[in-house]
Amino acid sequence: MNEQRMPVLVACGQFTDRPQGGLNLSPVEMMTEAARAAVDDSGVANLFSSLDVLVSIGLTVDAAQVDTPVSGMYKNVPKTVAKLLQVSPTRLVYTQTGGNTPQRLVNHFANEIATGQTETVLLTGGEALNNMSRRFNHWSKLLLPKGKWKDNPGGTPETFGDDRPGNSNYEGRYDMNLPAHVYPLFENALRVHYSRSHEDHRVKVGELFAELTKVASNNPYAWFQTQRGSTELTDPSDSNRMIAYPYTKLLNSMISVNQSAAVMLMSVAKAKSLGISQDKWVFLHGCADANDVWNVSQRENFHSSPAMNTMAKSALSMANKNIDDMAFFDIYSCFPSAVQIACDEFGVSHDDPRGLSLTGGLPYFGGPGNNYSMHGIVEMMNRARENETEFGLLNANGWYLTKHSMGIYSCQVPESNWNLSPFDLDTNLGATSQIQLVEKASGAAQMETFTVIYDKDNQPKKSIVIARLENGERCLATTDTNPQILNALSSAEEFRLSGQVKSIGGKNMFSF
Repeated sequence: MNEQRMPVLVACGQFTDRPQGGLNLSPVEMMTEAARAAVDDSGVANLFSSLDVLVSIGLTVDAAQVDTPVSGMYKNVPKTVAKLLQVSPTRLVYTQTGGNTPQRLVNHFANEIATGQTETVLLTGGEALNNMSRRFNHWSKLLLPKGKWKDNPGGTPETFGDDRPGNSNYEGRYDMNLPAHVYPLFENALRVHYSRSHEDHRVKVGELFAELTKVASNNPYAWFQTQRGSTELTDPSDSNRMIAYPYTKLLNSMISVNQSAAVMLMSVAKAKSLGISQDKWVFLHGCADANDVWNVSQRENFHSSPAMNTMAKSALSMANKNIDDMAFFDIYSCFPSAVQIACDEFGVSHDDPRGLSLTGGLPYFGGPGNNYSMHGIVEMMNRARENETEFGLLNANGWYLTKHSMGIYSCQVPESNWNLSPFDLDTNLGATSQIQLVEKASGAAQMETFTVIYDKDNQPKKSIVIARLENGERCLATTDTNPQILNALSSAEEFRLSGQVKSIGGKNMFSF
C-alpha cells in the first residue's frame, strides 16, 4: 500500500437539536457541533491540526431557487464554520444543491488524496430549518437574521457541484418543480410497471416504509423515533393528509429538522502520524457518480434509472464485489419510489432481510436538505466498525432521481492501491437520447403517469399528467380541477388511461 496515497475515513459525528429543551442552534453552530463530535470519535484532540480542506454542504435557504429574507445570511459558510472551530484550512468549499453531494464529496476528495492533491479533508453539513422557521416567523422582515444567525467573515469559497435547476421552464408551468410533486409521478408509473391495483400497491408502499420507521425508532439521532404501521403511513387522516397522490404527509421527506453531520478523510500516512487508532479506519473500496437525463419529462420512462444501474455496476466492479457481498445498505429514501427504483436497479429485493436503511430514512430519521447522506455515511462507518469484515453500499441522489452517487465501504484494508473506476465522476447517461416534448399538443393520447395534488384541507386541487400522443410524441398536461374528475383520476384502475389532449389558455388539457 502506498500510504501517502491511500484515502481513508477516520472520524465522524452527528448532532440533533430537538425543539423540546433544545439549544436553538444556528446551522453553522450545528455543523461545528458535528465536527467536534468527529474529533471525539477519532480519539485525537488535534485532529484538525493540519487541515487542508473544509467543505460545508449548501444550506437549503442558499439554493438558487430559494428567495427569502434569510437567504445568504452567512456570506461564507465554510469560513464561518472554520472560525467557530478555530481552524485555518488551506481551502474552503461550499456546495450546490443536491442530495447526492455528501457521497460525491467523499468520492471526489478520496480521489484528490489518492492523486496527491490534498491530504486532510473535513466535510460538514447541517440544517436548522426547524429552529429557523420558529425564530423568523415565516420569514417576516421584522425578524431579519442577526447575532449568531448572520456572519460576513469575508472571502469567497470554492463552489462544488452542478448548479443547474432541477426542472425546465416547461415542467415548471405544470408544477413539476417540487420533490413532493415529482416523486409521486414515479410512484404511479411503478404501479403500472408492477401491474398492481391501487390498493395492492398502497399496501406494498406502506410495508416498505414501515420497516424504515422501525430503524428510526431505535436511532438516537432520528427526528421521529416512532415506529408506525403500514396503514398508518398510507391512509389519509386529520394528522396525515394527502400531499400528492399516492403520498400522504408521512411518506414525504421531512426537511424541517435541526440535524448536522461531519466526516473526516485523510491519507493512511496522515492517520498514522496523528495516532488515529486503526479500529477507526473505514475505507472506500468502490465509488461512482452519474446523472440520468436531466429533465424528468424527457426520460425514456418513469420507473427506471439507467444511471443508477450503470453506477452500481461500476462501483461494485471497482470494489471487486457484487451486490450479494454487501452486508448492509443505506438506500436514499426521500420517497418510496426512490427506494423501489434503486432496489430494482441494484438487484436488491424490496423486503431484503439485510435492511434498506441505516438511519431510518428521510421521512422519519429526517431529511436535512442536501446533507442527509452525510448522516448515512456516519451510520455506515459505525456499522462497518462493528462488522470489520463486512461491506456496505450507500447511494444518494439529487433533485428527482437526477444526480446519483455511490460508495462501497468496509474496514477491510484494500488489496491494492487506490485505482479510481474508469467511470467518469461526471458521466451524464442518456444525454443524447432525450425524449422530445410537444408544448402545444392536440389529439388522442395515452397517459404514462400522473399525480393529483391536494390542498391543506385534504381536498384534491389539481393534477399533473404526462402522456403520449398517437405519433409517439410526449406532452405534459393537466386535467379539469373538478374534484369528481380528480378523484376519478386517482382511483382509475386502468394502467394507462386513454383520452384527448388539447391546448387551452397556454396549457395542455387532458380529458378521459
